[in-house]
Amino acid sequence: MNSERALFGYHGQYLKIDLSKNEYEIISLSNERLEKFIGGIGLATSILLDQRDDHYPALSPESSMVFCFSPLVGSPVTTSAKFAVVSKSPLTQRLNDAMAGSGFAIAGKKTGFDAICITGRASRPSVVLIEQDCINIVDANEFWGLGCHETQNRLLEKFGKQFSFATIGPAGERQVRYATLSHDGRHAGRGGSGAVLGSKNIKAIGVHGAIRTPWANAEKLVAVSKALSKKSLGKATEKYRELGTVENLVTLNRLNALPTRNFQAGKFEQASQFDMSAFSKSAEKTRSSCAACTIGCEHIYKIKNSADTDHSSARLEYENLFALGPLCGISDVETVIQASALCDDYGLDTISTGATIAFVMECVEKGLVDQPIQFGNGDDLLNAIHAIGKRTGFGDLMAEGTMRLSQTIGQGSEKFAPHVKGMEIPGYEPRALKTMALGFAVQTRGADHNRSGAYDADFRGENRFHLDSNSAAAAIETENKAAIFDSMILCKFVRRVFDDFYSEAANILNLMTGWNYDVETLELAAERIIAAKKLYNIRSGWLPEQDRLPDRFFDDSTGEFGEKIDREKFAGAITSYNTQRGWQENGFLSDSLLEQLELAEFNI
Repeated sequence: MNSERALFGYHGQYLKIDLSKNEYEIISLSNERLEKFIGGIGLATSILLDQRDDHYPALSPESSMVFCFSPLVGSPVTTSAKFAVVSKSPLTQRLNDAMAGSGFAIAGKKTGFDAICITGRASRPSVVLIEQDCINIVDANEFWGLGCHETQNRLLEKFGKQFSFATIGPAGERQVRYATLSHDGRHAGRGGSGAVLGSKNIKAIGVHGAIRTPWANAEKLVAVSKALSKKSLGKATEKYRELGTVENLVTLNRLNALPTRNFQAGKFEQASQFDMSAFSKSAEKTRSSCAACTIGCEHIYKIKNSADTDHSSARLEYENLFALGPLCGISDVETVIQASALCDDYGLDTISTGATIAFVMECVEKGLVDQPIQFGNGDDLLNAIHAIGKRTGFGDLMAEGTMRLSQTIGQGSEKFAPHVKGMEIPGYEPRALKTMALGFAVQTRGADHNRSGAYDADFRGENRFHLDSNSAAAAIETENKAAIFDSMILCKFVRRVFDDFYSEAANILNLMTGWNYDVETLELAAERIIAAKKLYNIRSGWLPEQDRLPDRFFDDSTGEFGEKIDREKFAGAITSYNTQRGWQENGFLSDSLLEQLELAEFNI
């Protein structure tokens, strides 16, 4: 790697703001660092490792949060207008990397920085305003307590539409451990980034600038981008345009893989109510897309009764449909739309919200707690969301997430609390999709369907009820690709648009940066980024026994096949996963591997 080459696609620096000291500094990023970690979650993880604050709790002033862009932001490459937010998660106390696609990424990069690192705690509720020539921290009292939608509008009114804002809602202010960051109706949702920003007394971060980065080969980059955009309008992305991911619900139900009533079943008897192809014919809806996206996967439904929220509509996708619907035994789509809008306005991750409520519903069903929260009751669902967002009554405990809530309730509830490392499980039944089950267990940020696409192997016709070394290889393959997608940064909805992903991705990066990526160096970068994330967790106190699933999935059968997960085979698959990655059998990283992956500088 040549540190003397001119920079294309990068600014070569990041901004660090210390809120406690009310000061900032600009820190250089070497060409070598940029080339090794690319951008997005890769570069952000390396910056977070630099901060050496991994032994502090996520909600402490000493913790850091990194907003990171990528070399492709601002380019014509479709779906590239995304930003990553990386910090320690309040849910897991391990690494959390959340992402969102929006104009915030484009505006943020134009400030002249490849990343923005926030640490410390402001002395009062504040808004951080970042422009290319100045940084201001201003009072936010007039915005404190407002929902995400109204906050966005009021900020633009006061500071001007030239700014783009990432904001938190009331849930972030109250440090609900799964609060989100929001921009223009889109969310960096999982893991509690909103709580981290709320703990720092920051209501919003506004960015504005006009500094552009040059491209190494603009003519060819534009040509490749046009070709990719044209392909992105084909069959590979058709379902996202037509209905979006909501179509997955009926499919997963047919496979007995739809989490129902807190994972007590894999099939929902009233799943036909969620046939969105039929529902969409009578529903009032619009379609939208993220900035710089040709797909347009967002399907926004009108709320028939919007008196309970500032939103008159809500975006529906599979994860909020499953989590606020079948997982809670709710069969009414209108209730799920309203619940989704409430989560958006409070700034709540819909997966963790639905999973936590469903867990409480089962605890009530089993007589472990006495609360008015029952499976199938739409009013109970909506009331619980209000209680969580406001941290009132039992909602104050639910705001802690299922892991901590189960520890409080006890009485064996830990066995069916639906989380991995503290992160609530998304909408894939592990007993029916066993490669995905492995992916959940080994993921650095906990149960996750975006950083591990291991369900692809389950859906490709391979034996989804079987676990072996091939399962481990499939999980590794999808994680590595996800690491490159999330570092470049590109939306995974274009993943099937590529004929040869690593080769084409290397070409795009080379046209942007002028560097010399090839398939081998890009695959090595993926391994490096995954190992860097694991290293952060190790430095934060990770132990091998945390790579596990709740006991329910090993002890209780579900589905027409009576499936459950074999403990011995699952343990063997985890060992195989670790060894195939070149890690130690127990998941720790050897000094020699860290040297090989050029991570030794972070091994403290």
